[in-house]
Amino acid sequence: MLSWPTFFAFIIVAFETLFILQQWRHPIFHFLLLSYFFFAIKTYFLKSKQPRPVYLVDFSCYKPPSKCKVPFSSFIHHASMIEAFDTESVEFMAKTLVSSGLSQETYLPPALHCIPPKTHHRESINEAQMVLFPVMDDLLSKTKLSPHDIDILIVNCSGFCPSPSLSSIIINKYSMKSDIKSYNLSGMGCSAGTIGVDLAQNLLKTHENKTAIVLSTEILSTGWYSGHEKPKLILNCFFRMGGAGILLSNKKQAENTSKYKLIHSLRTQRAYDDTAYYAAYREEDSRGILGVTFNKDLLQAVSETLRSHITLLGSQILPFTEQLFHVISILRKKLIDKSAEIYTPSFKTVVQHFCLPSSGKPLIRELAKELNLNGRDIEPALMTLHRFGNQSSSSWWYELG
Repeated sequence: MLSWPTFFAFIIVAFETLFILQQWRHPIFHFLLLSYFFFAIKTYFLKSKQPRPVYLVDFSCYKPPSKCKVPFSSFIHHASMIEAFDTESVEFMAKTLVSSGLSQETYLPPALHCIPPKTHHRESINEAQMVLFPVMDDLLSKTKLSPHDIDILIVNCSGFCPSPSLSSIIINKYSMKSDIKSYNLSGMGCSAGTIGVDLAQNLLKTHENKTAIVLSTEILSTGWYSGHEKPKLILNCFFRMGGAGILLSNKKQAENTSKYKLIHSLRTQRAYDDTAYYAAYREEDSRGILGVTFNKDLLQAVSETLRSHITLLGSQILPFTEQLFHVISILRKKLIDKSAEIYTPSFKTVVQHFCLPSSGKPLIRELAKELNLNGRDIEPALMTLHRFGNQSSSSWWYELG
């Protein structure tokens, strides 16, 4: 089969022969023909240098067994039996649960059903295997791939970072190939799942004909807080068991078998700002007990981050008219009427579905306010929170599902 450059050269020779036979000796004919030839060659090489599109072939979400369900009554009853909690702590957690938006059918790992909860390293390893292995099995089964077909592996878990790493545990379990590129992300909270996809996309842009898997989870047995400080007790109430696996590929055949095509990814960094940096902070309390503090400035940090993020995202995906209305409203507020409201661009002109972090009802509603979304738009986030709780980095895959 002829390559495109060879084909173009063959066409040029054919036309030059035709010009000579027809006695078209005027230089303009040869100039136009050569110009077309160089333009075609340039277009071919520019196109060949562009990275292949990245496709989301399929994904899988973990559903824990029924024995791991934790109704409110069981949670409060067990908490009242744990000596580390005083009456005030139990009452605070009970009040938080009632207003949380969670249902009676969310899940906690077996180690946290014990009295007192088991938070040892071995229990955290067992929980990781309990979540990640079934997700990996289901994803490989759905896509009809073997572990040896995977070229890139990315595992993210914010609070649990063992040695060997979680990615090494997966590679060892499935006897994956020796040249697999593996990465382990930790300490990056609820955003780690999307960061994992962004990393996979960048790797697939530089490595042709490859397949990547991103595994997202949060290990709860290592993050359980047995103390009295209320900002740290929130984690016990909202965070629940879950995990997801995502398979991405830049192979040509993925175009016909994938569920989605990855169009664009964008990351906004706010760690330089103290408000955002300390919004969720892991530290010891006054008694030396380790926990994650969720500060009262969390919603403000989220709002400011989202504002910066959608400004950049909007400039890349929104229609020109939406951008124009936004700019005009800003100029009007600055120059004419300082009491005028700034127009919020409608992302619904280009986006059909929104997967918001299911971290809690106040956060979801704050995001909806910033993006000008209605109840139907935020229903996937609210219902994921209701059915499964806050599953950190994997929650948005449950929403997409």
